[in-house]
Amino acid sequence: MQLKNIRSYMMPVSMTIGIIFSLPLSKFSFITTYLIFVMLLISYTNISLKDVRFKILHLYLLCIQLFGSIILYTILRYAAPDIAQGAMMCVLAPTATSAVVITGMLGGNTASLTAYSLLSNFAVAISAPIFFSLLGNNPDITFFDELFLIARQVFVILLLPFVLSIILKAIFPVVHQKIRKAQWISFVLWNVALTVVTAKIVQFLWIEGRAHFDTAIVLFFFVSLVCAFQFYIGRKLGKHYGDTIAGGQGLGQKNTVLSIWMAQSYLDPISPIGPGAYILWQNIINSYL
Repeated sequence: MQLKNIRSYMMPVSMTIGIIFSLPLSKFSFITTYLIFVMLLISYTNISLKDVRFKILHLYLLCIQLFGSIILYTILRYAAPDIAQGAMMCVLAPTATSAVVITGMLGGNTASLTAYSLLSNFAVAISAPIFFSLLGNNPDITFFDELFLIARQVFVILLLPFVLSIILKAIFPVVHQKIRKAQWISFVLWNVALTVVTAKIVQFLWIEGRAHFDTAIVLFFFVSLVCAFQFYIGRKLGKHYGDTIAGGQGLGQKNTVLSIWMAQSYLDPISPIGPGAYILWQNIINSYL
């Protein structure tokens, strides 16, 4: 439980630093891409493909993740368009690789969650470029040009680390093993990335001022419902298949830094507040599990 406590403490510290030093740190937002790439590479080296076994539970979780994000966006697009994209990202976001660690701490099935984490990330790598292109936030280019541009960037971030980890294991096993033993580096990089993306969100709110303040507050609290619902449904489905903890963590514990980066890169400027708030809510829920 000590690692879990450290993670709980570091999250607010990193976000606080990002808030206080938002102006200088926001200028380093370009490094987020590289940090995510390295974090995923480190995490993927810890996955043994021979232990990956997909289950029917994973299919249901994936359907909720993909189709749930579409349904939520479609509903909010007319009722509350300002928060639609931010809320959508909180559902579409892939499972955090760190969720495997949390699942182990809670006594859950880590092998099951490892399989779903891999499936979830691959599914987002394929579906996210299509989703973002359909939203059409860049009117200056065609749908297919935008699709190709986004797909190229997302594929590099989500899929290349996995391919590289396989190559390292096959050709440079010593290097692969050293990286595998350095999982703590991923935790450090996550906090650095969290600090930077928080700084960028704060700078956006500071520059835009009151125009988006009310929307940000509504989105912040709405995300709490989205987060709680995903943990609840995930645990309910997981219980049905004898995998309660893995089900809850698989659907509820999101790769928030990645989702913030995607929102900042391809969606409405207000949308990153959604996954930004999700960081807080998912940690609050996990602290009570």
